[in-house]
Amino acid sequence: MNAARRSSAPRPPNGFLSSLSADDFELIRPHLRTVDLTTDLVLVEIDDTLKRAYLPHRGVISLVVKLARGEQVQVAMIGRDSIFGSFSALGDPTALNSALVLIPGVASTLDIDRLRAAADRSPTFRATLMRHGLAMYAQIQQAVGCNASHSVESRLARCLLQIRDLSGSDKLVLTQEAMAQMIGARRNSVSLVATTLQQASFIHYSRGRVELNDPDGLGKTACECYATVKAQYERLLHPRCEPVSGH
Repeated sequence: MNAARRSSAPRPPNGFLSSLSADDFELIRPHLRTVDLTTDLVLVEIDDTLKRAYLPHRGVISLVVKLARGEQVQVAMIGRDSIFGSFSALGDPTALNSALVLIPGVASTLDIDRLRAAADRSPTFRATLMRHGLAMYAQIQQAVGCNASHSVESRLARCLLQIRDLSGSDKLVLTQEAMAQMIGARRNSVSLVATTLQQASFIHYSRGRVELNDPDGLGKTACECYATVKAQYERLLHPRCEPVSGH
């Protein structure tokens, strides 16, 4: 009776958790803890062992690579629809990149070992974890091509829309440095582009705070990478069951 009551309790507002069956969710439910995601909090450094997975309810986690001259470039973002730690649970726990909090919020967290044990125990849990890992990989691939091919303006518009989707808010706390890191550009370029977007009334930017006034306008400015990544996430994270053919 107690187990049934626990299983029917409201789940944390995270896409990965909500997609699990009741049995799969019960594999990790007793081990979930809630933590604050504070701005610039470093969750793991490159080459360190990732010990905990994070499932945001609010806020956004940024995955970054560090270059030899000290620059940091973002390669992916994880928000309320997914999980950080899928690759570590499915394979080598050594972090391939650094991860830090881009947008503050709240997340569920659990030990990577607990996540790995659930994946080992349930094929459906493992399949869900794999789909979320593939979605992040698709985002990384698209970001590489985007940063190499598209204008600073279209890249910034794309990232702002992605953060809006991941965080569920039109009001973002973002410094020029953070925005430059997101799109692999210089701060002065970001400043000029943010001014252009503000003059077009797409955003309002002041003292590290960005408000998206016209998401549709931003969507017309953003490159095709925004729609491409969104379609990949929809396909991977919300798979539709194929109808069974009759005989």
